[in-house]
Amino acid sequence: MKILSGVLIALFLHLTAYPQELHYVFKDATHKEIRMGADRTEIYIPLLKNKRVALCANHTTTLGNQHLVDSLLALNVNVVKLFSPEHGFRGDAEAGKKVNHSIDKKSGLPIISLYGDHKKPDSNDLRDIDIVIFDIQDVGARFYTYISTMFYIMDAAAENNIVVMILDRPNPNGYWVDGPILQKEYASFVGMHPVPIAHGMTIGEYAKMINGEKWLTDGRKCLLQVISMQAYHHTFRYQLPINPSPNLSSMTAIYLYPTLCLFEGTPISVGRGTDKPFCVIGHPDISIGNYTFTPKNIPKVASNVPCRNQKCNGFDLTTLGNVIMKNKNFINIDLIIEFYNNFPDKNAFFTPFFDKLAGTDSIRKQIIEGKTADEIRKSWEDDLLAFKKIRKKYLLYGDFE
Repeated sequence: MKILSGVLIALFLHLTAYPQELHYVFKDATHKEIRMGADRTEIYIPLLKNKRVALCANHTTTLGNQHLVDSLLALNVNVVKLFSPEHGFRGDAEAGKKVNHSIDKKSGLPIISLYGDHKKPDSNDLRDIDIVIFDIQDVGARFYTYISTMFYIMDAAAENNIVVMILDRPNPNGYWVDGPILQKEYASFVGMHPVPIAHGMTIGEYAKMINGEKWLTDGRKCLLQVISMQAYHHTFRYQLPINPSPNLSSMTAIYLYPTLCLFEGTPISVGRGTDKPFCVIGHPDISIGNYTFTPKNIPKVASNVPCRNQKCNGFDLTTLGNVIMKNKNFINIDLIIEFYNNFPDKNAFFTPFFDKLAGTDSIRKQIIEGKTADEIRKSWEDDLLAFKKIRKKYLLYGDFE
């Protein structure tokens, strides 16, 4: 292992101050060891008989070695329409890029994009539909937009008396819960509900919470069916067989993402436009760190990237992600403080998008005030405990605590 730089040494010391939180048994789990909701065809295929089916999916939506839509059609399921989230139905659109309505080349089915200006299906989209299947691999962070798309589908389905079926999949960050609870005034597509940044739930459990906590419009409830997994547990470190989006291209990135995505509300680069997105961090105008990288535009993966074509100074966080965050993850406020303190123009460090990602203005204000990471974490402790009690009501699998 390389000698760690100052900021990583501080992070190691921060964690080892809490040994009771750091050391417990966990297991790496693969797709082959867990039976996904999509795999349990004996349960849900009979429920689709004589139904007109829509499928919200992307490239992670697989059954065996092929896309679920191809499997369903081969099983004579009457799939009549497709919905696509951010990154598109086949997962080939980069983050934030508009995804247009189109036709799926392989199946010939119409695709309705639910990203951009048309996030929620309307009555025309749901015409002649009896049930919508939602099956997309999530990563367990509040600002990862697939759960927002799921919410809008549930909301529209509740208004139109249509069933929503969730085919559940593991949460690779399902072994921890941390971060501030989103405040209502900061709700947006990158955070819609009063949950922490890392919510520790699968998409099926999250859907149950949306319904149970009456977060749908006017407190409606969706006609919800969750096809649960077999052999999954929240202590598992699930190793994704397919990258969930173009810039989450490794498990290291997935472990670091709940923290590093907050830097998207700052001028700091998190490695978009490199071969290590969400694994490295830096900026041309800071001098800390022992690692350099130069972000560049990558077609269909990253365009107009922060710090494009500029040499950035900072850190390679691979060790942090693979050793610490995989063991006991947490929202790493120390890292944000470190970069803020070393950024030359502190008035330009936080953008308005930071508060949306954080779901509150308190982190930004506390960092500016000079609060320590422990003080900031303490400020959300009571709300986090209250959330954990609510979360317990909706869990379908063994918990990590």
